[in-house]
Amino acid sequence: MQRNLTEGSIPAVLFRFALPILFANVLQSLNGSVNSVWVGRYLGEAALTATSNANTVMFLLIGAAFGVALAATILVGQCIGANNIPETKRVVGTSATFFSGISVAMAIAGLILCRPLLIAMSTPADSLDLAVAYMRVIFLALPFLYLYAFVGAMLRGAGDSKTPFYFMLLSVGLDIALNPVFIFGVGPIPRMGIAGSAFATFVAQAVSLTALIRHLYRRRHLLVLHKDELALLKMDWSLAGSLVRKGIPMSAQMLVMSLSGVLMITLVNRFGVDTTAAFGAALQLWNYIQMPAFAVAMAMSAMTAQNVGAGKWRRVTRIARVGVLYNVVLCGGIALAMELLDTHLFALFVPTGSAALAIASRLNHIATPSFVFFGASVALFGVVRATGAVMAPLVILTITLLGVRFPLAELFLGRYQVDAVWWSFLASSALSALLAVLYYRYGGWRGAHMLPANVAPPAAAPSADAAGDL
Repeated sequence: MQRNLTEGSIPAVLFRFALPILFANVLQSLNGSVNSVWVGRYLGEAALTATSNANTVMFLLIGAAFGVALAATILVGQCIGANNIPETKRVVGTSATFFSGISVAMAIAGLILCRPLLIAMSTPADSLDLAVAYMRVIFLALPFLYLYAFVGAMLRGAGDSKTPFYFMLLSVGLDIALNPVFIFGVGPIPRMGIAGSAFATFVAQAVSLTALIRHLYRRRHLLVLHKDELALLKMDWSLAGSLVRKGIPMSAQMLVMSLSGVLMITLVNRFGVDTTAAFGAALQLWNYIQMPAFAVAMAMSAMTAQNVGAGKWRRVTRIARVGVLYNVVLCGGIALAMELLDTHLFALFVPTGSAALAIASRLNHIATPSFVFFGASVALFGVVRATGAVMAPLVILTITLLGVRFPLAELFLGRYQVDAVWWSFLASSALSALLAVLYYRYGGWRGAHMLPANVAPPAAAPSADAAGDL
């Protein structure tokens, strides 16, 4: 099931590897949307508000795990690329213990603190008890969510993006099918209300994770630990340190993007409900531009990690070129489609004849092209972080999203009104792409290390000139 990502046609390999990642991301979004339909249409606004507040907390927790899981992907990828199977299994053992311990600790803390946390978030009083009931079940599911993310990360590092997708398909199918069963009750199964929606997620994740692990053992996958290898589950603190040191900055990138979104919507809110509705519709559509870009970037990280481990630095350069081209074409193509369809697309979210449609059209013309620059920058971030250079992408995002986008919009708000917000997206994204290219070309990312000092590092990187540039 594992795939060697250090050989073969880079465009073909990258495309085949990224596609299941993209489909898995789409499935997750679809799952959330369908669950919201069941809760909102049949349990009411208070229940939907409850799940929205609870899911905000879960998004932050899953975002925190995202960076550590990506760090595990890169560690496994470098070891696989170097054909160092014993070290690969040591990474798997330590990562399994680390993820298990963290997920159980966070689940216990969440069960205890969920009510005070929801109160601190100013959750509406008529939704508070519903949100607590929902969140308590979701926290019980947290270990399964984290461990599934861990197993998926391991498999992608080993070059297998299809297996996580297949079992994600199982999980989403079960979640969607079980939602009405547990919400309304069927036969001996009691009516659980909003907690039933969370319980459906719990069951779906537990079944999917169990089936995935059983499948890997039946196939005798390269990454599984057998009886004589269980000692590798003992925590290797040097590897755990690498997971934390490299994972936290990558998780922080997600937090920076989320914080930027919160700040920008506070500016948009000043212009009334029509402008906010137009912006909300744009965010829904922009999600479908970001998904392919992130999928390609994740695939590039895994591919780059294996090639860094194998010392194939010229191939790393070609991965960067192909990945940037893919993302620019993908993001540019979707942006062009949005430009051509314009109000026809926004009419899916905004009532016909609403003033928000004209605002959305103006926003679309100005801000949507910024995703071409976004695609280029996330592709290059996917390459450089695969060597262990995780701070530079975080610094670039912090500068452009928090230090440029928001202040620039606020500075010109009085003169250009809401257009200042739309133009700030384009300006900050262009700057991010420029800084990403400069760091890729002249930065010290080729000399970064992901593996701890007690592990033989990957083959030494050549200079930027020797490796070729973008």
